Amino acid sequence: MSMKYKSLELDKPLTYELEGLEVGVTSNCNFRCDYCCAYNRNDGQSIKGREVVRILEELPNLKRVRLSGGEVTLKFEDCVEIVSYCASRGIQTQLNSNGSLLNAERIEQLEKAGLTTIHISFNFTTAEAFSRYYNIHTSIYDKIRENITMFAKTSVDVVLETLLFSETQDKMQEISDHVYAMGVRTHEIQNSIIMGHTGWKAIAAREQLKNAVNELIARKKEDTTLYFTCMDRFMEQLGFQEQPGVYFPHCIEGKKQLHLHGNGDILISELCHPVIIGNIYKGTSLKDLYSNMPAPLSDFLDKLPCPALDALFPQEV
Repeated sequence: MSMKYKSLELDKPLTYELEGLEVGVTSNCNFRCDYCCAYNRNDGQSIKGREVVRILEELPNLKRVRLSGGEVTLKFEDCVEIVSYCASRGIQTQLNSNGSLLNAERIEQLEKAGLTTIHISFNFTTAEAFSRYYNIHTSIYDKIRENITMFAKTSVDVVLETLLFSETQDKMQEISDHVYAMGVRTHEIQNSIIMGHTGWKAIAAREQLKNAVNELIARKKEDTTLYFTCMDRFMEQLGFQEQPGVYFPHCIEGKKQLHLHGNGDILISELCHPVIIGNIYKGTSLKDLYSNMPAPLSDFLDKLPCPALDALFPQEV
């Protein structure tokens, strides 16, 4: 299993510089997930592939680019253009997708363009549970599974992400078995956090989280890799330990990575700190952001707030 895309997160960020950029290629989406952290979802903003390439050309030290949305594959040709450019520069790329709009031809195109990683959410093991939660037709679930299985046969790293929240906290091992059965060997567990801007409140309780993580580690197959995200700040308090194939990635949001929205807004982090620190069309230079730091970014780096820590250990706030 290659960890090229994740490598930025495997070392603790000691210096602050822009090495990763997440680009909100489009704010539109064909799903309506209530846990989505998309900034201004469906505001109609999108950014063309050639415009993203122009922005990336000004960033010589960039190591990775993540394309997200909305649903990125609604702008499929733009994604291919950006991925191809990044591949030509040796920049690692990840596409965050719900997987519903892929097909054999598109998967082949992304592989040929040089995509490093495809990242797809996988929270349910039956079409019925999926349909009930997302309010989407059961046939879409089968289509997503088919696309995941096809992608797993390519040279692209396939990462399935499961949100550890009330809907999944008691089913993590079953979900993990399904991930494996589709041929995927990398499973990312995203700790759920309270985020006021989305109304997503169904976080996993501390004991359930602890039990789920410990069980997944204990039953991990040798040829798989587990990433437990948004747990690095309290892993030791819960008794978690890294071991071969088990990682608690370090948060690089705001430290090494920023988010660019389709309207040019630059955010510290779309997921946990959606604070705007400038706009590339209003004079902000991404290249100079860390040497000429806006006050909200400097304040963030000074305090390093963490909603995951606050949610599970509120007395320490």
